[in-house]
Amino acid sequence: MIVKELRELIERALEDAAEAGEIPAPEGVDFVLERPRHKAHGDWASNVAMVLASRAGRNPREIATALVRRLEESGCSAGDGREYPLLSAVEVAGPGFINFTLDRDRVLRELTRVASEGASYGRWDLGGGLRVLVEFVSANPVGPLHVGHGRWAALGDALCNLLEAVGYDVDREFYLNDHGTQMEVFAASVEARYLELAGKEVEFPAEGYHGSYVRDIARALLEEDGGRLVDAPPEERRAELGERAYRLMLRRIRESLDSFGVRFDNWFSERELHRSGAVLEEVRKLQEEGLAYEKDGAIWMATSRFGDDKDRVLLRRNGAPTYFAADIAYHLNKLARGYRHLINIWGADHHGYVRRMQAALEAKGHPGVLEVILGQLVNLKRGGEPVRMSKRTGEMVTFDELVEEVGKDVARYIFLTRSQDTALDFDIQLAVQESMENPVYYVQYAHARICSILRYGLGKGVEMGEEIPDLATLRRLGEEEEMDLALKIFEFEELIRDAALDRAPHRLTRYLEELAAAFHLFYNRHRVISDDAELTAARLFLVRCTLQVLRNGLSILGVSAPESM
Repeated sequence: MIVKELRELIERALEDAAEAGEIPAPEGVDFVLERPRHKAHGDWASNVAMVLASRAGRNPREIATALVRRLEESGCSAGDGREYPLLSAVEVAGPGFINFTLDRDRVLRELTRVASEGASYGRWDLGGGLRVLVEFVSANPVGPLHVGHGRWAALGDALCNLLEAVGYDVDREFYLNDHGTQMEVFAASVEARYLELAGKEVEFPAEGYHGSYVRDIARALLEEDGGRLVDAPPEERRAELGERAYRLMLRRIRESLDSFGVRFDNWFSERELHRSGAVLEEVRKLQEEGLAYEKDGAIWMATSRFGDDKDRVLLRRNGAPTYFAADIAYHLNKLARGYRHLINIWGADHHGYVRRMQAALEAKGHPGVLEVILGQLVNLKRGGEPVRMSKRTGEMVTFDELVEEVGKDVARYIFLTRSQDTALDFDIQLAVQESMENPVYYVQYAHARICSILRYGLGKGVEMGEEIPDLATLRRLGEEEEMDLALKIFEFEELIRDAALDRAPHRLTRYLEELAAAFHLFYNRHRVISDDAELTAARLFLVRCTLQVLRNGLSILGVSAPESM
């Protein structure tokens, strides 16, 4: 575990130097381990001395020098009891960076761990099994998913995979906003189209849903029941059509997400929350606890006492609960189900809603339990030109239409190529190209090319199996591109750790492209299978390790790893 061991080595040096009074106490120091841009600066570098110096007002080179002395004592020779030392050199650089050069034999032996751990390579136990609930997508069930929902589906699912990879017990939840005005308007819209299709003249609701999908739903319902509701009492007709339309829309949303490879552990219904009485019961408790009060005929929660910019209404003057009241009851329900940390993925338009929800949970004795990730929208393009309308319907392009055109893998990968707090330009024309300019194709092609190499080797009678070459054989790997590829492989562990803790799945797409680039460069300059049996065995092992990490990374993204293209 080169990166893990290096981090532990630094932490031990910090403790030893602090005990000796050579550096300030290191508690809470969050340092970075990364690959230097220039090879002359070693294999890995850390800013640990600069971070500690900044906090303590000390000279960073002095702190770095003290740490290097400790590191040399524990990691640069076999004297620490290791058969193979981790480092061959460690030095202070620039204003206080510490550069590390890895022992070559340790690099080669690390490759054997990649192979032996296989699909588990890159996993950590940082979460300790803590139960986490990630709520994402949560679209109103009154229309098809749009492209933005697709981005949140890809982000939420990949984030869950990352959290699971570092030791958290994660569940995925879709919150159904199936209560309130939007559901009533949806039912009225479907009813109007239903009657129109049955030959009746009706006035379409002023605030109704005008999308062609409403007519499609109404047509399906009409064909299903033969028009039996045309002459039914209006209230009865609207209630039944609304419920059936809701079920149909919900089924389509589920199918859209299933085809995208996103499956939820829980589908939580807002209306069931209301029907259970939980919302009004929570308002009553807030009043009893002195956290809510009556004013101007309404019931308000004193969220301003907990960091919100003002108090918020829970019950309107007519006694109807607000969305905020329902959301408080919903989030407390999450905690009652045993989840210890809550992550919500919301659109950027919910920015003003975050603090009030956190304030409400803090008021109830749960500070810091709610984490909200806000995301920007997706700009669809085709050859650089904006795409605003569907060719099929003349309306907004739906998520289903995009996936149908570019494919699940391409859509998921491209949705994850940018940080969620940045607007994403999704160029459909580039996405469907089978060229090295397409990042999805570039990464998947690296995996397929390695599979092709392995098949070619089998055809030549080269036995590979799952055996791990001995160190003498691996020492045949010494070319610059071979070492660069090996070191790029080892970045995977730290990348997974940081991407999970920083909630940044997009870093994994960038890493996989860099790994693919390192492989392609190696492959273009060096023949893998040759008449030199020992060198062939060493290089085949290196590409097998590359294959494993590509698979592990693509699996976290929810993207397939094809064996041929």
